[in-house]
Parts: sequence; structure tokens; C-alpha cells
Amino acid sequence: MDWILDILQEMGTTLRLPASFVVIEFIGTFAFAISGIRLASAKRFDVFGAWIVGMATAIGGGTMRDLMLGVNPFWMTNSIYFICCGIAVLWVMAYGKYLIRQKNTLFIFDTIGLALFNVIGIEKTLNMGFPYWTAITMGTITGAAGGVIRDVFINEVPLIFRKEIYALACVAGGLVYVLGVRMGMSVEVNALLSSFTVILIRVLAVKYHWILPRLKGDEDLNKKMNRP
Repeated sequence: MDWILDILQEMGTTLRLPASFVVIEFIGTFAFAISGIRLASAKRFDVFGAWIVGMATAIGGGTMRDLMLGVNPFWMTNSIYFICCGIAVLWVMAYGKYLIRQKNTLFIFDTIGLALFNVIGIEKTLNMGFPYWTAITMGTITGAAGGVIRDVFINEVPLIFRKEIYALACVAGGLVYVLGVRMGMSVEVNALLSSFTVILIRVLAVKYHWILPRLKGDEDLNKKMNRP
């Protein structure tokens, strides 16, 4: 067990994250990869195409975050993310029929990935010395951007632009995380509370159809834009 802890600590130092957050990142990577591969399989992508969609979903948000923070993208220093997404492909191949039949699987894996990646982005940004508002922004990008890339790849309207509350759940989770930091709570407790907040808001938003107010547009202009 000691060698496992040594690996986690070494990776945590490289990623600028506590060792416990490395485990959270792996779980989030697997969950987001499953959500992307599951949709790719429903679109009848081949194995390689599904792996690419899973990779884009899992590392897209973190890549954007790292580029904006001025550091090398996290996946460029460790091949475990490629392996993790490969395992996710094999998992979907083995249980794909069951996953597709269960309509909630996409929501479950996407929500888990959203919540976990949000706290990863927040903690990494704080560890680099950026202010709280930047950390909340980077957490939201880490959590939500991968799903946007996934939906673009499979030719769907990104979930973040649909009626459901999505990115705002990350913002709420970020505020909870920052509040915990200000109160002196441990990073693990902050991660738990923040993740629970994101998951709870997503579940309630879908169940009770919480939506944001829509902007009123020009109907004639919309008809022209949608005209073939």
C-alpha cells in the first residue's frame, strides 16, 4: 500500500493537488469518459471514435483550464488518463446494451464527472495562488467544458446551452467550496460538500424542471435564420 500512496503523492505534486484529489480526478475522468463513450455508442461510432469522444469529454475541460492558467495540460505528463479512457471503452463494450437501455446512465455519469471535476479545478487554481473568483471560474470550466466538446463532437446542442441548470450548479458548488476554505475546513470535506451541492442542484433541476429566464428575441429574425 505504501507504493500506491507514494505514487498518489508524486502525482499530486505534479498536478498541484492533494494526494486524495488524485483519486477524485481518476473517478471523475472515468465517469466523464463513460458519458462521452455512451453517447458515441448510441450514435454508432466505432471503437476509436468512441475513445476519442471519451477522451475529449474527460480531458477537454481540464486542458482549457490549464492553458488559461499558463501550465502544461495535465494529461501531457501522465499516460494514465489515456489508459483510464481505454478502460472506459472496454467497460461500455461489455455493458453497452444495459447502459443504453437505462436512460439515466448518461445523466448519472455526467453529473458525477461535473461535480468531481469542478472541485479539481477549484483546488488546483487555489493552489496556484489565484483568487477565489478565478478558482470558481476555473472549476466551472473544468467541469462543464468537456461536456460541451463532447456534444459538439456528436453533433448535439451542448447541454450547457439547453434549458437545464448546468454550469450554474458548478458555480454554486464553487461558492460552497470557497466558504469551506474560509471556515478552515479540510480539502476533503470541502470536496464532499461541494460535490454534493452540484449533484443535488442537478438532480433537483432535472426533476422539477428548473430553468433560467429566456431572452426574448425577434421571431422574424429567428425564422430567417432557421430557413433552409
